[in-house]
Amino acid sequence: MPGHATDITSQTIRVTGLVQGVGFRPTAWRLAHEEGLAGFVLNDGAGVLIEATGCAGSISRFCQRLRDEAPPLARIEDIQISICPAPVATTGDFTIKQSIETSVATGIVPDAATCPECITECFNPGDRRYGYAFTNCTHCGPRLSIVNAVPYDRATTTMAPFVMCADCAKEYQDPADRRFHAQPNACPRCGPKVWLEVERGTCAPQQSSIEECAKMIVGGKIVAVKGIGGFHLSCDATNELVVSVLRQRKARYHKPLALMVRNIEMARSIAHVGDAEIELLSNAAAPIVLLQRHNQTKLADSIAPGHHHIGVMLPYTPLHHLLLAQTDRPLVMTSANRSDEPQCTQNQDTRTRLMAITDAWLMHDRDIANRLDDSVVRVDRHGTTVLRRARGFAPAPIRLAAGFEHTPAVLALGAELKATFCLARETTATLSQHLGDLEEPATRDGYRITLDLYQRIFDFKPEIIAVDKHPDYASTQLGATLAKEFGVPLQPVQHHHAHLAAALAENSIGPDCEHALGIILDGTGWGDDGTIWGGEFLLGGYRSFRRVAHLESIGLPGGAAAVRQPWRNTYAHLANASANSDVDFMLERPALKWLADKPVKATALMLANGLNTPLTSSAGRLFDAVAGMLDLCRDGQTYEGQAAIGLENLAVEEVAHVQPYPFRVCGGTPAIVSFAPMWEKLICDLEHGIQKNVIAARFHRTVIEAIAHTVEQISQNHHLDIVALSGGVFQNRILLDGVGALLEKRGLRVLQHRIVPANDGGISLGQAAVAAARTVGTTG
Repeated sequence: MPGHATDITSQTIRVTGLVQGVGFRPTAWRLAHEEGLAGFVLNDGAGVLIEATGCAGSISRFCQRLRDEAPPLARIEDIQISICPAPVATTGDFTIKQSIETSVATGIVPDAATCPECITECFNPGDRRYGYAFTNCTHCGPRLSIVNAVPYDRATTTMAPFVMCADCAKEYQDPADRRFHAQPNACPRCGPKVWLEVERGTCAPQQSSIEECAKMIVGGKIVAVKGIGGFHLSCDATNELVVSVLRQRKARYHKPLALMVRNIEMARSIAHVGDAEIELLSNAAAPIVLLQRHNQTKLADSIAPGHHHIGVMLPYTPLHHLLLAQTDRPLVMTSANRSDEPQCTQNQDTRTRLMAITDAWLMHDRDIANRLDDSVVRVDRHGTTVLRRARGFAPAPIRLAAGFEHTPAVLALGAELKATFCLARETTATLSQHLGDLEEPATRDGYRITLDLYQRIFDFKPEIIAVDKHPDYASTQLGATLAKEFGVPLQPVQHHHAHLAAALAENSIGPDCEHALGIILDGTGWGDDGTIWGGEFLLGGYRSFRRVAHLESIGLPGGAAAVRQPWRNTYAHLANASANSDVDFMLERPALKWLADKPVKATALMLANGLNTPLTSSAGRLFDAVAGMLDLCRDGQTYEGQAAIGLENLAVEEVAHVQPYPFRVCGGTPAIVSFAPMWEKLICDLEHGIQKNVIAARFHRTVIEAIAHTVEQISQNHHLDIVALSGGVFQNRILLDGVGALLEKRGLRVLQHRIVPANDGGISLGQAAVAAARTVGTTG
């Protein structure tokens, strides 16, 4: 051992962060040997614990190298060093000890795309893993999708039934091997098996099942393919007939379908791919990346009808790589389910639920412990925006800012749509993956199963439960039940306040923030005044807020029916804007002749008498109203946001070249932002033959200018530190970029979402942050 005896010291080194299941212990072992240290390394509930004996300089270099040479999937948050109270032997080896089961403060690493070394092995005829669909190592492969408990060891994963063969065990036990302590390590002799089923019968032996699957796909069939976090429905993305059949069988009539391509070159053949997009596609998270499609491609027209962007991902498992190598064309890879149901994860369930949809099943026998949808991201003017946070991102922790150190165990249960939950403790917030819409019973069941798993994995017993204020949300009702079960306080958080708090939290704003302006635009949220909110200007912070402005409240004729049928919103806005809202008078306008086919007289009575016509300030319904006017999904939407997305796609090429329509902001507390003056000019544009894409662009410019004008008016009466943009409507790229640019030009600090979605997928983080800030504010 180098150094003099007087230099010898024993130190305890605590490493926290995402440091389990990523090859951190073998890295520490290798570095310790290179620095001549004695001692040990092990996993426990707090992260990685190291005790090292050697000269002080060697230990110092060792700690620095832990940071500099950490494994690719590791994310070190802190390294704390202290003198070892009971020094280990000053001579001897450095070893890896068995994990200690204890209360959990560390994180589980997200699933990671197959690394280059493993891909090379899969395609090397001389390698023992040639053609093996479950090749992995400490740098890649399944993590959250297979884990049942912590510490993260094979016995606590769905790999437990597969006993390693001698060769795999040798790799697993060799600290110099990249599979050292790789828990999912396997090979064709001892690991999971893949097979192809057609009509519940095994069609092909294991060694040819992927090849036969590829032949079926190329031949125009639909195959359910089991991946890491669930099944996909896959077919040839260049075959219009089979894509149309898939849409009909799945009852997904218009929503864009995700694609998987073999490599970047294939992605470039169908879409514009810049450096930022390449980085995202190639990332270990392997998300779906929204790319601007080429005008002329071989893709089926019905992949993403009416959309300028398509969702593309690269293969992220060896099975995918092997399949794409055989098909050599873009494949549809959409979640295996009927619309609005959760993605299939279990073999028998998939056979039953997909019988009427798929022609075959590419199965395997490694169970999925945790359902994981594909994450969705895009590149905008300032970087990456996460639109759906799931596989590859969850459950990576989100660090709360300084001041949250004394946060108790807060369980926040999110909203009704795009459900997530959040476990917050001290400065760590662990957000679940996207879990779907809780309106569906099967999704509610899956939500509860996943919540139970997270509580078990993280040994989490809540001390506070935070929920949405809407009394009918399934998550709110579950929260009330759990609060009684655990005997802890239930803290309701207003929906749009949670949106504001989520934007503050992910941007590392501390709990004492009081002068942030949240501009929250979405479809719906339970308002404190008994109306439906959705176009809000909220001034405050985590602990409280004031509603200083909002979009004008308009009747929602038919309630939920108006959400599905945009024409109802169109009529309500026209009636509100018109000095003469007489139905017969309206129908005389050439641009409004289409209303003659609608039950407008009954709708007018509903509005006049307030019958099933709740008031709403929703920005989402405003977008629906304009979309309906332009005959976009006028009679019905088949998925959430369809009309607004169509409006954005219509406007995108013209928005920089148009002038806004008139609007007005009526002073007061709260101020009212009215788009009533817009409608007459918009109707005149239609009657003068102005192209619809120009009208759509003018509408977007109007909303951008109205928001900026409202902020300027608010700033005259209130000190603003920060402006935070949140809510699902801000997933509109035109709106987000336009509002952000105008406010920044006026010298304001603008926060937007990067880590969690702007939509309701981020609500649980905001709820947790509100409950935490209120608690540390009373105890800290």
